[in-house]
Amino acid sequence: MSERFVVIMAGGRGERFWPSSRQAVPKHLLPIVGDTPMLTQTIERVLGVVPRENVFVITTEEQLAGVRAACPQLPAENLIAEPMGRDTAAATGLAMLLVKQRNPRAAFAMLPADHVIHDAAGFQQQLGIAFAAAESAEVLVTLGIKPTEPATGFGYIEQGGAWKTISGVDVMAVKRFVEKPDLATARSYVEAGRYFWNAGMFIWRVPVVEAAFQEHAPELHAGLVSLSAAAAKAGWGPALAQVYPALKKISVDYALMEKSTNVVVVPATFDWDDVGAWPAVARHFSADKANNVLRGLAMVEGGANNIVVSTDGHLTAVVGASDLVVVHTADATLVCSKDKAQEIKALLQRLGAQAETRKFL
Repeated sequence: MSERFVVIMAGGRGERFWPSSRQAVPKHLLPIVGDTPMLTQTIERVLGVVPRENVFVITTEEQLAGVRAACPQLPAENLIAEPMGRDTAAATGLAMLLVKQRNPRAAFAMLPADHVIHDAAGFQQQLGIAFAAAESAEVLVTLGIKPTEPATGFGYIEQGGAWKTISGVDVMAVKRFVEKPDLATARSYVEAGRYFWNAGMFIWRVPVVEAAFQEHAPELHAGLVSLSAAAAKAGWGPALAQVYPALKKISVDYALMEKSTNVVVVPATFDWDDVGAWPAVARHFSADKANNVLRGLAMVEGGANNIVVSTDGHLTAVVGASDLVVVHTADATLVCSKDKAQEIKALLQRLGAQAETRKFL
């Protein structure tokens, strides 16, 4: 078994959780589900698999202070700030270089910071299987989530035949990755029984993912070589400032996964939710008799199916209305229909376009 690392991507903005989520304190730095920030919960889960000194967090300059506060148990040098976002392929390349510097033969997992997983023991066991798969062959490994509904907000993974059995789990070859489908296509995927949701959790050894960069993303690989050389001379801070903004902006799915033929999937059986917008919160809290989910000092009279979140001891009350998301913070209040919660991003674009409202982002 090679040395194992985990790299957590914590640079997203979590815009659909505005007004709680802001650019400097986004979704993964908030206790959206649970009592601690979602990043803290993610770190606690992976510490059952790797030691704390082998956990990296890649974030942004703007969020670095919040990340430090959320994970004081990690070494300060393991918290790396991108000077600007260049999507997940560049973040994966940076992670590869960080791990390679410690151990050029190591295996590492790339994990999002903001997913909800209650079954920590099941997650740890299956992440261990994914590591074992990556260490056993020249493969790129992903954890696939069995779909519970025909969701159109996720990419999907179609499995091929059986690849190998590890610790009693049948690891499957991956036939293809497919983009977010329309509803009819998503239904056909669920009915077929051979598709997984793509949760963006990847595991591989440094030489294997480096070879994938060389073969499928040579331009990005060349930039990573330059970044590594600059870091060796001047350290990561100056090197990132100099080289990182020029790296190609592309997702790791497009750059590597969809082009590779040596991909396998570990079917995950632990619970999983990416809680992508406010309506998802209702899945993780108890509701009143009218199916209202209330967080903080909140009340509903004569209404049903609402989500009401209130902070700072402020009473937020809803009377005679249903199917709403109402979120009150110290400086902003959101009221929207639950079925329009995905449109919060359009509102934030308007806020950013006006000087007097940019402070609310």
